[in-house]
Amino acid sequence: MATLTPPSAGIAAPAAPPALTGRTRLILFVLCAAQFMVALDFSVLNVALPVLGADLGFGRSALQWAVTVFALPAGGFLLLFGRVGDLYGRKKLFLAGLALFGVASLLATFAWNPAAFLAGRALQGVGAAAIVPTGMSLLTTTFPEGPLRDRALGISGTLLSLGFTVGMILGGVMTDTLGWRSTMGLLALFSAVVLPLAPGLLPASEGTGGAAVPARPRLDVPGAVTVTGGLLALIYALTTAADRGFGGTDVLVTLVAGVLLLAVFVRVESRHAAPLVSLPMLRRGTVAFGNLGGLVTFSMMSTVVFVLTLYLQETLGMSAFVTGLVFGVQGAASVLAGLYAPKVIGRIGARRTLVGSLAGQGLLTAGLLGVGEESGALLAAVLVSLASMCHLGAIISYGLTVTSGVPDEEQGLATGLVTTTQQVGLTVGIPLLGVLATTGGDLFGGVRTVLALDAAIVLGTALLVGLGLRRRS
Repeated sequence: MATLTPPSAGIAAPAAPPALTGRTRLILFVLCAAQFMVALDFSVLNVALPVLGADLGFGRSALQWAVTVFALPAGGFLLLFGRVGDLYGRKKLFLAGLALFGVASLLATFAWNPAAFLAGRALQGVGAAAIVPTGMSLLTTTFPEGPLRDRALGISGTLLSLGFTVGMILGGVMTDTLGWRSTMGLLALFSAVVLPLAPGLLPASEGTGGAAVPARPRLDVPGAVTVTGGLLALIYALTTAADRGFGGTDVLVTLVAGVLLLAVFVRVESRHAAPLVSLPMLRRGTVAFGNLGGLVTFSMMSTVVFVLTLYLQETLGMSAFVTGLVFGVQGAASVLAGLYAPKVIGRIGARRTLVGSLAGQGLLTAGLLGVGEESGALLAAVLVSLASMCHLGAIISYGLTVTSGVPDEEQGLATGLVTTTQQVGLTVGIPLLGVLATTGGDLFGGVRTVLALDAAIVLGTALLVGLGLRRRS
């Protein structure tokens, strides 16, 4: 005899959203703490540079090397280390990078002369170049595509953005109370906390390099040499131009050399059997336009922070401490955005979130043109905080856009592109635009010019990325 069943009996209940387990929470903590540590290193020393220079005997013209010597290897070796992690094991390279970063931070902490300090900073940059792409690829391979990865990248992006802001505030406070050496000691402490936890938590990731690579992995040496040399040359040229302008012979020579080396790199990759960068991957619409959005959001937001720092202190006469509090509000807004960005992405998708975030960042940057020469601190604080929320949405969504659909064996390459875009973006914005605010006699007029160009570039990029992703999809 047949029985009647309730209408709901044959319908599966909606699956509960996946949740982080205790172990995956710890893995996420380790990976995000390492990323936060590297982000902190980019900004924590900036406020301390005058005191550091006087203590160690740096001349004014040489002081920029305290930042440049870190940025060179940190940006230049990212693609190379991302691929080395794919081929030989991401976990091994991540741990090696953490160990090197910690030792280098101790060397910088106890440096007895400029050479020792610069050596420590350079080694920090090498360690960071190993940590960032392998940490990102470990994150994207540990957390599958979907809500878990969205949430993980949201937390990672929040801490990345927050690290730069916290670094600016901590740098001033620690330098005033404990001395400049405490800023480097803090980084050594971070490494000492994270490194013992990582080996037992992180999943093994012995690289295979994909089906096209033989059992014994091969590294594309010509590609590695040309792309690393090209990135090093470009980063040197742009960071030096930020201090001395584009008229110097060394700036022009390295700028041209960087462009030529990258052109040779593209040629090498098109002919190599196992290329460092798969050109078909670069032809993916999500990879090309996603990275373009990432490059612009990083470079233009770093420029806004730079010129607003000048505006608040030199135009309005605010102290460094109060200026730090303004950017502290910006950091709090970034944390808030990090909580909600994954939910927005879950509703409308990463691509739409990227385009909308870029548009919001551009419009709010344009709104900063309303600040005055005698007042405007409150307006600047509100608008830069809102712009930072859009900026963080762009950070998270461009990372998801680029890495979605990429096979696990190529995640190191994809995340290497993501993190290279981050570092190059942080490097190029201030030299290309920020220098316009400092070269003329009218600082306030220069700040307004930079903000107008910044907003136009971001809005134009939002339109281009929107059209590109729509066509490729």
